Order: sequence, then C-alpha cells, then structure tokens
Amino acid sequence: MSSTPNGPAASSGRGNGIPRVLVATTAMLTFISFWRAAAIVLNDLASSAYYAGGEAEGFVGKSAPWFILAIMLFSYAVRAVYVESSSMFVRGGVYRVVKEALGGTLAKFSVSALMFDYILTGPISVVAAGQYLVGLINEVLAYAKIHQPLPVDGTAATFAVLVTIYFWWQNIKGIPESSDKALKIMKLTTVMVVLLLAWCGYTIAVRHSHLPPLPSPSNIRLDQNSLGWLYGVNLGGLFTMVAVLVGLGHSVLAMSGEESLAQVYREIEHPKLPNLKKTGLIIFIYSLFFTGLVSIFAVMIIPDEPRQNFLQNLIGGLAMHLQGPLIARLLFHGFVVLVGVLILSGAENTSIVGANGVLNRLSEDGVLPDWFRNPHKRFGTSYRLVNIIAALQILTIIISRGNVTYLANLYAFGVIWSFAMKGFAVLVLRYTHPGDREYQVPLNFKVGKTVIPLGLALITLTLLLTAIVNLFTKPSATVAGLTFSIFLFVVFTTSERVIRQRGAHHPEMDQFHVSAQDALTPQSVGVRPGSIVVPVSTHHSLYHLGSVLDRFKPERRDLVVLHVRVLRRAASGEHDLEPEQLFGSIEQHLFSQALSMAEKRGKTIRLAVVAANDLWDGILGAAQSLESATIVLGTSAKWTTEEQARQIGEAWEKLGDQKPQFNLEIHTPTGDKVFKVLGPHAPNLTTSEVNQLHQIWLRFSEILAPEELHHHDVVHFALEEVQKEIDEGHEDDVVTRLRQHLAENKRKRGPGSS
Repeated sequence: MSSTPNGPAASSGRGNGIPRVLVATTAMLTFISFWRAAAIVLNDLASSAYYAGGEAEGFVGKSAPWFILAIMLFSYAVRAVYVESSSMFVRGGVYRVVKEALGGTLAKFSVSALMFDYILTGPISVVAAGQYLVGLINEVLAYAKIHQPLPVDGTAATFAVLVTIYFWWQNIKGIPESSDKALKIMKLTTVMVVLLLAWCGYTIAVRHSHLPPLPSPSNIRLDQNSLGWLYGVNLGGLFTMVAVLVGLGHSVLAMSGEESLAQVYREIEHPKLPNLKKTGLIIFIYSLFFTGLVSIFAVMIIPDEPRQNFLQNLIGGLAMHLQGPLIARLLFHGFVVLVGVLILSGAENTSIVGANGVLNRLSEDGVLPDWFRNPHKRFGTSYRLVNIIAALQILTIIISRGNVTYLANLYAFGVIWSFAMKGFAVLVLRYTHPGDREYQVPLNFKVGKTVIPLGLALITLTLLLTAIVNLFTKPSATVAGLTFSIFLFVVFTTSERVIRQRGAHHPEMDQFHVSAQDALTPQSVGVRPGSIVVPVSTHHSLYHLGSVLDRFKPERRDLVVLHVRVLRRAASGEHDLEPEQLFGSIEQHLFSQALSMAEKRGKTIRLAVVAANDLWDGILGAAQSLESATIVLGTSAKWTTEEQARQIGEAWEKLGDQKPQFNLEIHTPTGDKVFKVLGPHAPNLTTSEVNQLHQIWLRFSEILAPEELHHHDVVHFALEEVQKEIDEGHEDDVVTRLRQHLAENKRKRGPGSS
C-alpha cells in the first residue's frame, strides 16, 4: 500500500505505468441521533419480549420471570462490554478484531457461533410472529362461533417461510436500511407497551394478583426437560449455583439482539461515546420495562393451566386475560399482533443483513472466495450469500415445523456463545491493546503496574459459565450448534488455505497501484475542479460510462470513475476498513472493465473508491470533496429515473450549509438521458407557461400603470400568496388543488405519460 497521491492516471498509452486507484479509508457516513440508534437496536432486542418469557417458563416453571428480570439487569453489564469494544477503534470488523485478540482458530469459531446466531434469529422471529397471528385468527374464529381452528405450528411455519422469501427478495434487490422505519415501528410499539402495562396494572389492582414465586431451589423446576444431560447428576455443593445458571441459561434469549448496539455505533452522531451511552441507557430502561414486566404480569394475570397454552404466544394470552369486555380485549389482541408481526418480521430482515455483512467481511479478509461476493447482474448485490442465508433459514423453519421452543433452544446456543466470545476477546484486548479505548467496563483495580479488570472479568466469567451449563442443559441445541459451528469452521479454514495457496493474482485483470488516503481531494485524485463523476457498481452495467467517454474531452474536463462501497450494519464494533478490504478482486474486475473502455476510446480516467453507509451520500460526498460539476448515473433496477432523482435530491438537501450545485444526468441502456440540476435553479418553463406568465404580466401592467411591473414580480407575488395560504393553515387546500392541477396536466398529456 502507498499513501503517496502521485501516480499515473488510468489511461491509454500508459506504457509501463500501473494505473492508480485512490481509496478513501475514512467512510462517508450519514449520522443519526441516539434516539434513532436506540430505535434500531430495540427493533431487534424488543422482539425477544414476544417469546423469551414463555420459553423460560416452559423450562424452569413459574419463577422464570425473575430470571428474565435478572437477565435484563445483567444485560446492562453486557452492554458495557459492547460500549468498550466500540471505543477501541480496531480497524477491520468482527473477524479481524477477534483474530487479533484470540488468534485465527478462535476467531473462526467465534464467527461460526455468530453466524449460527444470525441464521437462527430470523426463523425464531418469524415463527413467533406466525404463532401470534394464528393465535389471533383462532380467537376471532372462536368469537365468531366457527369451531375449526387453524393448525398453529403448521400455519406459523408457512407464514414464516413466506416472510423469509419476501425479505430474501428485498435483500436481493438491495433495499437500503432505514432508521425512519425503525423509529416509526418503535413509536407504535411504545403505544402498545404503555397501553399493555397500564391495563395490566389495572387488572392486577382489581384482582389483587400475587407476584410469581421467588426463584429458590424448591420453586425452580429442575427436571429432565430443564437439566438435559445434567439430569440425575449429583451436583453436591454446586447445586444452588448450577440451578441459578440453568435458570439464566434458559432465559438468556431475553437479551438477544444486544450486539446490534455495536453495529450502529459507527452511525451515531457526535459526540459518539456519550451518545452511545445514552442509547444504551434508553435500551436498558425500555427492555427492562417491556420484557421484564411482561413476563411477571403474565404469571400474575393468566391462570396457571391456560397459561401453558400461551407459552409461545405469551403477550397474546396476556391481552386476552386482561380485565375488561371481550371485544375490547380482542381488539387489543389484534393491535398486539400487528406490532408483533412488524417487529418480529423486521428481525428477520436484520438477520439476513447481518449474516450477509459478516460473510462479506470474511470474503474481503480472504477467508471465503470472492465468488460469493460477485454482484447480481441487475441489482449489484451479493446475491449468492443472500441465497445461502435464506435457504438455511427456510430449511431451519421446515425442520422446526413451526415449533418456537425447538428454535429457542438452538438460538440460545448462538446467543450465549457470541456474548461469551465477545467478552473474552475484549478481556484479552485489555492486555494486548491497553490504551486504545475511550471507555472501560467499570471496576478496574491497579496492583503495581498491572490493572485488574475485575468488572469485565466477572461479566465474561458469568457468560462463559452460563454458556458451558447451556451445553449440558440443551442437548439438541448443543449437537446442532456444535455441528453447524464445526462445519463452518472447516469450511472457513479450508477455504482460507486454498485461497492463500492460489494467491490473489488474476492474470485476466489489470493490476492497480492502490493508494490510500483519508479522504478524496482534487489533488489526491489528480483532477481539476469541475470534473465529471461517474459512479459504477457492477461490470454488467457500464453503459453510462461508455456514453460519457464517447463525448467528453479530457483536455477540458477530468473524469472520475467512482465505486461506492456501501457499508451495512454487519459486524459488531466495526470501524473503518483497511484499503485491501475496500479494493478486492471484484473492484479490480470492475475497474479493469472501465479501464478497457477508456483505452478503446483513447481517453484518460481517474479511479476512486469510497465507503459510505448510504449510496447517495457516498456519491454526493465524493463529488463535493472533488469539487465536481456533473454526476452521471445509470438507471436503477429498483427505482424509476424520477425516483432516483428524488432520492439523490433529498440526500443533497442534507449536505450542509455550503451545498454545491451539481448537474445530474441519468442515462438509460437505450441511450436516452434525463437531465436534472441538484440545487436551487431557474425552472424550465414550457412555451405555454411562458406565454401565460406574459399574458398575466400584460394585463396587470395596464392596470397598475404607471407603476413598473416585471415578469419576476408576478412570479414573486404568486409565490407569496401560496406561502400566505400555508401560513394561515390552509395547506391541505393548497395540496388538494395542487393534486388536481397535476392530474389535469397528466390528462392533457394523454395516457402513458408521467
């Protein structure tokens, strides 16, 4: 790698010079508030409230809510581990972080456990959503005196498969993640939670309900179902400790999704660390009240015998046993299910995005072949990885036959071992990287020159002990989890060895000098102000680059071929990536094609790569940094040209106070072009509109004479009148008339116009 900005441009007739690619190692990020960050994490974390309490009670009995509450309190300590890991600024992502701390072997096992977690997150979430939906439908059928209930598990599994297929297709198309959607879902969820807790409080006050029994050894159900391979083993003096760990192990699902906190750290606005702490506090309070209290209230309100029928549909059962008329409870049950389907289905999408991101990182790190990352011809996404993830999830749903308990056992394996490995890695990094963090888990004592991280050690020890006990208490999950993890470990190890033996040289592609810079500048890329930026994503769609190359003159303007690496919320604690992670064989192939097109036309081009968490922000940020004048896009397989223009226009509005104006061109494969201007500009008026303006000016010029009236005065007056109507509270009327105007214009232009 070289940080020297000087080097030959990618051009024809370059002799022995190697074309240079400028890689900006500092990502161009769109930052979000801590409220939005909390909403993103809670969309994943709060989904566990729908199934964690019921699953825990199925194993340890009526005292399960206290273990759920203990897990929610302990989650705040685990959250501190993720805060510390996020503040270490270790480049590269989860695999490199753990590899640096624990070595390659344990890093592969850690990633295998993380993948098991992601693969199971989707199925358990959508199957739980299906269980809630079927429960509601059967309640409605019973209310309507129709005594033909739907089969619960089978219908839930069918629903889960359909939802998985839907999000598989969304990820194939590459629909971007949205903090706005997450915030809206959490607002709706909050309304449901407040109503539920208030109604539960009223019900408890009316019925004088009692708290669940405390988790003493006599109250914890320790049978073959909860003890697994430990059943019948004489534990002696360890009995009480093991009983507590058994209860915690069966309740650990309550904090699944905790790793999402580290995933959003990169996007949190300044000041990062204080805002991350605020995010963690919001998540803790929310999940404590939602997940913790719901489990307690369910035991207090639902009678013991019927509650056993609602363990996989606990909040639905709680809604139907509240104090009040049946129709009100049924309507509220519907609201609970609506929120549940939204939040649980969203967790399915999160799992696909997360697993895809982790596997992409492994491919970039040379653990998996680049073949897996090859982009889709139309959408430019890593579709092969998405296909594998979705296929594994659908297979898991089919094997489970819609049984949440079976999935919960499997899921718990991945959750607890991911947490344990994370804690262990951070503990080791305390000694290998003692000064690379802004925050440390509390309770640190200094003995001489040695710092004893007591707090971090206790958290890691608790996680490891719980994980080890889970190995024995969940036999089916242990067998499945170890089999899956060992299989992935063998695949990763073999694949990495083969890639290393073959080497990274691709004789059919050009070799590039990769120059790393913190950011793009005209000087570092070697271009003059006013350049043309042509973003490219896949070698299958370079027609817009060809169109620009055919017409632009290098002596007048420079052309920058830009590749934006869109960073997803993929790996825990991920920070800026290394240059070789941003420029691999796929990018090499893409730029080889671009270089070949330029050479055939005898034109010079510059090549650059930037990372961003939003495509439009990456393109605009690069164009702004390069002081470019024109951005040329190809058409999208996901959006119309007008939608593309609208989205990049919205992104332009977020650039800041000093917004440069850009000429935007959108080229189609057929050779058509759409021209837009990003920024304030004079509108392109039709001849009819100009004539109408002139006629109005003539009329009022005569009336107002001898006052001097200009055409712009007429336009200004009309704008002022519209603004006055809006300010006076008549915006709805203005919008209605504007819609009518647009519809009338469309009718005049005839059918098929847009």
